[in-house]
Amino acid sequence: MKTVILEVASLDEAMGRFAHAWKTGVSGTEAHISFATPELLWKVLTAKRWSLLKALAGAGAISIREAARRVGRDVKAVHADVIALLSAGVLRRAEGGIEFPYDAVRVEFMLKAA
Repeated sequence: MKTVILEVASLDEAMGRFAHAWKTGVSGTEAHISFATPELLWKVLTAKRWSLLKALAGAGAISIREAARRVGRDVKAVHADVIALLSAGVLRRAEGGIEFPYDAVRVEFMLKAA
């Protein structure tokens, strides 16, 4: 099962993980997509986009029209969400459409007292 971790991490933390993987040749069994703040994570992952990811998980490459059909939404609105998720690096373009190449998603962040 391919899992992606959506997390809140500083640039230093994300670069440290990259440097470790580069040095050791081991990148771990899970992919990471990092956001600078919890607010940015929730701005990118709206409820409708989260539903879209659930519909795309493990589905392979599909067209935006098919993605819209699966979530029961207008193609134009889904297209806008796809563009936002592509820009954030959550989705990728693939032959035949778009792809969310993961079977599972884990979201991690910590809320600390101010």
